[in-house]
Amino acid sequence: MLRPDYPISTERLLLRPFRDDDLDALNSFQSRADVVRYLYWGPRSRAESAAALAKRVHSATLTEEGQFLAVAVELAETGQLIGDLNLEYLSAEHRQGEIGFVFHPDHHGKGLALEATRELLRLGFEDLGLHRIIGRCDGRNTASAALMERLGMRQEARLRENEIVKGAWTDELVYAMLEGEWKASAARAV
Repeated sequence: MLRPDYPISTERLLLRPFRDDDLDALNSFQSRADVVRYLYWGPRSRAESAAALAKRVHSATLTEEGQFLAVAVELAETGQLIGDLNLEYLSAEHRQGEIGFVFHPDHHGKGLALEATRELLRLGFEDLGLHRIIGRCDGRNTASAALMERLGMRQEARLRENEIVKGAWTDELVYAMLEGEWKASAARAV
């Protein structure tokens, strides 16, 4: 079970549960074609973002496998919502999870996604007790692949033309990190 002690502060960010009043900020990046280019869904209308937000508002804790933890990322200085993280609890028996992340393009290239997603890995390994966390992305999504590599995740697979995304066959990249690798990287950071 994972019930984070919110808000979680990092150097520049606050990680917290989603709230109903996050709709405009969430839709400001979910509605952009450049943001969802490599995701399964297309640009979302305000109503579609409202439906997605409703699920996220009720996903602030993990109590069993199959659930996902949704975490809002806001700038500590301004309170602006800039990102959307999730940690899915894939298997209790095998202690496995999967991370996902989407950030507003205005905040790309500043290390904010790295800062936030590193904290998501910490929650998975240290608080939930996972042994292995994966991340997947479209093979064309070089920015997401680079982020997972900067996190210390290693590419385990490139599945050739694995899926049809928005009408085109695409490769899927699978990255992973083990609990021992997390502990080693956390020890180096101290």
